[in-house]
Amino acid sequence: MSDIESSREGEVELLRNLGFPRIRMHHPFNHFDFSKAGRRILVIGPMGSGKTEYAARIWRDGAIARRKGTAVAAATSSAGADRRDIFVVRSTLDAARFPDYPSDALAYRGGFERCGARLGQARDSFALESLIAENPGSGTWIVDEAAFYDERIAYLMKDESERRGLTFVCPTLVLNFRREIFNQTARLLLETATDVFPLSAYCEHSDCLADSLYTYRYYLIDDLECPALYFDPLIIIGGDRAKADGREPNYCTRCDEHHYLPGKEYAYFTLKPLGEAAARGELKPLLAELNAVAGAIEHSRLYASLEKRYLKCAEPCPMQMNALKVPCIAERALVYLYAEQNLLSAEQLRAIVRDLGLDRAYLERRLADNRRPIDL
Repeated sequence: MSDIESSREGEVELLRNLGFPRIRMHHPFNHFDFSKAGRRILVIGPMGSGKTEYAARIWRDGAIARRKGTAVAAATSSAGADRRDIFVVRSTLDAARFPDYPSDALAYRGGFERCGARLGQARDSFALESLIAENPGSGTWIVDEAAFYDERIAYLMKDESERRGLTFVCPTLVLNFRREIFNQTARLLLETATDVFPLSAYCEHSDCLADSLYTYRYYLIDDLECPALYFDPLIIIGGDRAKADGREPNYCTRCDEHHYLPGKEYAYFTLKPLGEAAARGELKPLLAELNAVAGAIEHSRLYASLEKRYLKCAEPCPMQMNALKVPCIAERALVYLYAEQNLLSAEQLRAIVRDLGLDRAYLERRLADNRRPIDL
């Protein structure tokens, strides 16, 4: 029997001795342990599962722990840093999520904590490294949405925690709206973590109360829910509020049954092979498909793929077809092929945009979101 199992059994026996009925005993939700050095803690879950609120609770625990005496300080300190002294880092890419809150707020849905001078912003791991150097007394670092950073951040936090005993708490997505590992940074964060706390949420479908681990992306067009296509741009920077704009997504949590993701088969059967052909210099097939998608989508291979899988099938799901109602589908496909799959050159991208008369402003904004900015 493990120490945890033995501890839980002891707790159950204590309750029985006190006269409690036979009940299922769960592990207590403890206050944060600042005495443990060198931890790299991932708090993972879908949007709305309470990841940042979990971090805010650690911030509040730090305020309580700092009132303790010198004996506690000795137990929570190493290499000149006290783990009760917490510093919060927000990604500059995520700065627009809570525009109505104070600039020094660790904000979450339903509340916030004011962090004052103990809150900073960083665009990449190098900026985080500078913040750590400038605040040597802070022993616990809450790095919100760590998966938004470059891969180096995983090893930076590992080195700092092992060298100085610093603790890093990272409330972050590790799965994207495609239900895949968000990116290479997320993969490395999982690989180098010492602790992982998974959080779930209720499925936000109106007819469902199931547990959800997935973030669902959709668009609202005339009050109609339109699921994001699989090849929708991976990163879209924007606020954390409902939007009725076919160019700006909404997010919620969904269970397996209600997480709609049309177009995955098309992406691998058709779109990516067309991009690979373009990389070999055969641009015309891709140009023809994007022309159909942009101007007569019912004649595209995309429409045929979705129709076959969601209408002309044993269990039709018309909701999936709503994905074709969003604007700029051809532009989204180009972002996928250029910024994510690296199959198109900048010259090819410009030529396609010019020949098909695509939305330059939309493309430039989404390419910048995905760190592949280009002047079209």
